[in-house]
Amino acid sequence: MTVNGTNGTVPQRYDHILQLPQTAPITTPPNAWRIAHDWLNQLQAVFAAQDFIGLDKLFHEDSWWRDILALQWDLRTIRGRAAIEAFLTETTKESTAGNAKENAGLLTKLRLQEEGQFQPQLEAVEDAENGLHWISSLFHYETRVGHGSGVLRLTQEQPGQWKAYAVYTTLQGLRDFPEPLDACRPYGTIDSMPGGLAQGTWAERRARQVDFTDSEPQVLVIGAGQAGLNVSARMQQLGLSVLVVDKNDRIGDNWRNRYRTLVTHDPAEFTHMAYLPFPKNWPQFTPKDKLGDWFEAYASLMELNVWTKTKVGSAVFDDAAKSWTVELVRNGTARTVKPRHVVFCTGHAGEPKVPSFPGQADFKGVVYHGSQHEDAAQTKDPKGKKVVVVGTGNSGHDIAENFYESGADVTMLQRRGTYVLSLDKGVFMLHAGMHEDGGSPTEQCDVVGESLPYPVMLALCRGMTKRIAAADQPLLDGLARAGFQLDRGVDGGGIARQYFTRGGGYYVDVGCSQLIIDGKIKVRQSADGIARFTPNGLVLADGSELEADVVVLATGYDNMKTTVSKVLGDKVAARCKDVWDLDAEGELQAMWRPSGHPHFWYMGGNLALCRIYSKYVALQIKAVEEGLIKQ
Repeated sequence: MTVNGTNGTVPQRYDHILQLPQTAPITTPPNAWRIAHDWLNQLQAVFAAQDFIGLDKLFHEDSWWRDILALQWDLRTIRGRAAIEAFLTETTKESTAGNAKENAGLLTKLRLQEEGQFQPQLEAVEDAENGLHWISSLFHYETRVGHGSGVLRLTQEQPGQWKAYAVYTTLQGLRDFPEPLDACRPYGTIDSMPGGLAQGTWAERRARQVDFTDSEPQVLVIGAGQAGLNVSARMQQLGLSVLVVDKNDRIGDNWRNRYRTLVTHDPAEFTHMAYLPFPKNWPQFTPKDKLGDWFEAYASLMELNVWTKTKVGSAVFDDAAKSWTVELVRNGTARTVKPRHVVFCTGHAGEPKVPSFPGQADFKGVVYHGSQHEDAAQTKDPKGKKVVVVGTGNSGHDIAENFYESGADVTMLQRRGTYVLSLDKGVFMLHAGMHEDGGSPTEQCDVVGESLPYPVMLALCRGMTKRIAAADQPLLDGLARAGFQLDRGVDGGGIARQYFTRGGGYYVDVGCSQLIIDGKIKVRQSADGIARFTPNGLVLADGSELEADVVVLATGYDNMKTTVSKVLGDKVAARCKDVWDLDAEGELQAMWRPSGHPHFWYMGGNLALCRIYSKYVALQIKAVEEGLIKQ
């Protein structure tokens, strides 16, 4: 299956559909701790010997290893025992080429998690279709340059014979550049600050830091949303100087300026920011303006250097000097900065997809893209108006509900099926046992929650999607009766498949579905979309007509690379890869990893992903600056 790329090519699309293994029946409860301990000791012996040929005693033939920076400076997913052997052998050769003694052993001092939820345990994998059991455990280790954490999952090949089905490794910190946390936190007195009182008080220093009066930023972050703020906080903790620029008037306006009724669709425990979790009395789902205020407070408390009302005029990269020259315009005043890195944080989608149609210029009503929607009230006297919302994703539903509540006659135009799950049932089922109130520490959940290779995770989503559908059956049946087309996604992967491959195509129901079921919001199907506009409405591809006074095009967004072209220019964008959707290995293309352009990084995703992966982007940039990565 292929899709059109933003550069006119037709890149391969990888659906990664697979069958999960069927494991031997469990007749006697195994000693999970002993089995995991023995397996980990054998893995440590293999690393010590640096001989990875013949891993058949440790890994199944069809097994997986997902690595984030622990073994190579990239995000990698390796499938199959032979490929894992080759990956580890290649990585060992690369790491020992410079100094074999210093780099002996890719991972050392391996040890199991000894307490809490993620110590060794036997799990019956609820969402597998065929009786899958595995022994899982968080484990920790030292790497060549720092320390890391990972997850092992062992399954039985034969009764009593446990081998790795999936292993996950991550780099969590750099040995020579520890974060100033807990006992290592700054002392805070003026005498303890560099230069003492002669360099001024904390407030005086902050004023100079924010304006970069005496220095250049090492990193320029474009965008002060959840991506920009999380990654900036992470980088500053690693000792990098960071400037964040945002075109809006205030930090948080990227949420405040969205449509009036928007509320987050993920629970509070899942959406914490790096280093600063929400208070315990924070609402489970956050209204957009409240979240904007939190972003503003976060930037202040984390001492982030943010320039609002600032746009990029131009950006040029010098390959020889490995640095950027960026012209900024702040409050109408030009300023040139010369950062070493640019991190692009404008949202994981690109520019709005705004289709145009024959006859549109003759339409007597109002047409606009969903990204421009603020409130139904922006349409003068919406009561009684015929409103057509084109698109049935989250924003399409929210906009339709907003117009209905303002008295409009609303029809949603649907081209293809949409995945729907309820907020009060389905969303909490997604997070059960992970990132929930009273649960394990966020840092541990972040490692375990991302530990499965995405293809395996998506295969497990088939079962989860079925369980959610059973819980939501009355809702889904009602939608089907109302003529709303439902879709569980490729291979029945549900919301995860839709999010990671399309970035949309789903609706988390916060009330609009019942309006559709009750006939208060109508649905029209048109697989081939709109043929043309008339002065008073639309003609659909099948020739039928639909009256309209207002047409809202909730038609989604283009690849994030399109925004790079708009903000930084075509020359920069031409060197960047397309971003999002899965690559051949099963990792997201270009996001949180080398982008194709040196010293340029994509950073995006929902609040949780931005918290988790901002650590890895920060570690990569710090490693480049300290000479650990050659770029």
